[in-house]
Formats: sequence, structure tokens, C-alpha cells
Amino acid sequence: MKHITSTLLATTLAFGVTLAVLPVHAETVVIKLGHQSSDNFTEMPQRGLRKGAVAQRHGEPVRRYAPVGQPPITRWDYSGFSVYFEYDRVIDSVRHRQPQGTAAP
Repeated sequence: MKHITSTLLATTLAFGVTLAVLPVHAETVVIKLGHQSSDNFTEMPQRGLRKGAVAQRHGEPVRRYAPVGQPPITRWDYSGFSVYFEYDRVIDSVRHRQPQGTAAP
């Protein structure tokens, strides 16, 4: 690290390059305990379940997407969450973000 710093300093002095320090801005997002999810909690499908078990428990999805890629990844959208499948098995379930101040369906 010392070598890099001295090389940078020598280059800056030799070529008359001015290094500017730019301000950095960061935002802190605070979510109060108990406000991470909606009041209407829906249990989402767990990893490893088959498509048939998901359909039996949660009904028909609002929308089904065609498989994409290799291995084929399929997505089913329900009113409050999406389910991702690899072949016939759940690999992940993701709750839809609710805009602040609105209730979940």
C-alpha cells in the first residue's frame, strides 16, 4: 500500500494533476421493529416444495412466467409474493414490497 501511495503522489506531482476530494452522501433507512412485514402475514412456500404442492396450498397463481435459462427458472406470481422454481422445485419465495401506508391485499 505504501508503494501505491508514493507512486500516486509522485505521478500527481510530476504531471501537475490535482486530486479532488468529492463529498459522499449516504442515507440510513430505519425500519421499526414489527414493521418489517404487513399485518396480513401469508406463509410463503418453502425451498424444495414441488409445483403441485404449491398450487394445492396457495391455489392458482395470478400469473405464470415461461421458463428462462438453463437450468430453467420459472416464476409464479401470487397477490402478495412470488415463487421461483428450478425445474419442478421451489428455490425461493419473495414477499412483494408494500408501499408505505398501504395495507397488504
